[in-house]
Amino acid sequence: MEEKYKQLPANCIKVVLFGPESTGKTTLSKHLARHYNSVWVPEYAREYLQNKWNNERKTCEPDDLLPIAKGQIKLENKLAKKTDTVLICDTDLLETKVYSETYYLGTCDPVIEKYALENTYDLYFLTYIDTPWEADDLRDKPEERETMFKAFEQALIVNKRPYVLLKGDKKTRMETAVKHIDNLLKNQK
Repeated sequence: MEEKYKQLPANCIKVVLFGPESTGKTTLSKHLARHYNSVWVPEYAREYLQNKWNNERKTCEPDDLLPIAKGQIKLENKLAKKTDTVLICDTDLLETKVYSETYYLGTCDPVIEKYALENTYDLYFLTYIDTPWEADDLRDKPEERETMFKAFEQALIVNKRPYVLLKGDKKTRMETAVKHIDNLLKNQK
């Protein structure tokens, strides 16, 4: 059962957009995938939780975290087979772990924690909170962006994940990300 949370080997570089809600991760993920003529892995939680909201008028609860983690890694493993260059991940299980510890439980399910730490990526792009807040059905804590940013950065530091901070407008963020991905691709060859 636990294997459902395991990242499968892939023949590509994997980068993760990582950070608080409403910081431009999805927009940048799509642009990067287009730039590299590759694929991006959407945030599975968005679809899962939007369906929950539409059907039950409920937001995320602790019991949702395992199905979200399972759906996210399943989607990543499926899409990783479609590229041999770079896979752009709109999130990963480490992000689920941060939300579990910060928003919901103060702890994390051991299965999520295990695979959040075992699954590996070549680079994380930590998105800063200097983008305007955009409300939707699922975003609910605009006043906690700074706290969440610090929690995300701390998770990267504590878990020794390679990361680059993305600040500024969309163009600046894109240029910074492309520069770092180009370096990874050059070093891969």
